Amino acid sequence: MKEEEGRLKILFLPAWYPSEKNRVAGVFVREHAQAVALYNDVTVLYNEGAGKHVKGLYEIASDKTEDGIRTIRIRHKKFPIPPTSYFIYLWSIFKAFRKLMREGWRPDIIHAHVYSAGVPAVILGKIYKLPVVITEHWTGFPRRILRTFDILSARFAMNRAKILLPVSRNLKEAIESYGIKNRFQVIPNVINTEIFYPSTSQYRNEKKRILLVALLSPAKGIPYLLQALAQLKEKRQDFVLDIVGDGPNRQEYEGLAEELELGEMVRFHGLKSKPEVAEYMRQCDFFVQPSLFETFGVTYIEAMACGKPIVATALPVLQEKINKYRGILVPPEDSNALSEAIDYMLDHYQDYSSANISKYIKENFSYEIVGNRLNSVYRVIE
Repeated sequence: MKEEEGRLKILFLPAWYPSEKNRVAGVFVREHAQAVALYNDVTVLYNEGAGKHVKGLYEIASDKTEDGIRTIRIRHKKFPIPPTSYFIYLWSIFKAFRKLMREGWRPDIIHAHVYSAGVPAVILGKIYKLPVVITEHWTGFPRRILRTFDILSARFAMNRAKILLPVSRNLKEAIESYGIKNRFQVIPNVINTEIFYPSTSQYRNEKKRILLVALLSPAKGIPYLLQALAQLKEKRQDFVLDIVGDGPNRQEYEGLAEELELGEMVRFHGLKSKPEVAEYMRQCDFFVQPSLFETFGVTYIEAMACGKPIVATALPVLQEKINKYRGILVPPEDSNALSEAIDYMLDHYQDYSSANISKYIKENFSYEIVGNRLNSVYRVIE
């Protein structure tokens, strides 16, 4: 597609997207859609999965404007045989796409998010002669947990797209390690800098406040953090850890905090809205999250958008964003190193420039910046 004046029609075809059942799943895809919508017209077509009570082979669950973007949600009939269910999944997307075409809405570009959504995207692209781009987010590539069907699907979709847009350099290299050859451009996830921004007032906390915002699951390394704090409390007790988020291991981690006798030093607050999370970030003194795996690390970037320094693990994807002026990186699964880093940060968090940290985020991850970069990709696709 040659560069042209005016707004393009972009169809977002995501594998994950926020829903009533799971409001945080794929939230970064919705934020990409909102960034793109600054420059182009976006419609989201999302298959929410198989449903027990679907009449016929598929149904349109809703078709309405969400956050200023037309969002079509569909479900397909559940079949006991997985291959059959998969083909019905593909068929449901084709049917919904054809409905859009009959309405007179023909996209200029199909933008799939995650390789699995790239499969129907490239098939539709082939049938209707439409260019396809794929943004990849999945940790499965760097963790090397793709099964044979996943590998075949990824190769099928990614080798046929016009360009691949992984959200980090580390993810790009992991995708290439599976024998996928294509044009790549790293375009990161988006941070809403109208929600996440530094505080204009100085909070006076009774104790120094550390913040973790995460899905409470093994990948986030939370047991190592709790063990690090248990070591640190033998030396000092002038801090509190606020844990915001929920997940499958919350009860286990609450039990571990009790077992380690952390008492009031660790507070579990559960799931919060984005504005509430931002307020926690503004009120904390620094952010800590010792993840074992990340493909991007949205919460780290949100905390930095609020001007906070970071204590994190030295994962390649985090090394791309966190340097000595923005925080401290320690080896994964190392409670001793984590304890030492937190101990240092408790005494030196004020040495980090809040203004410079937040400026870095605004200049690289804001809606305007990322939306413009995606717009530039769309305009030069041939």
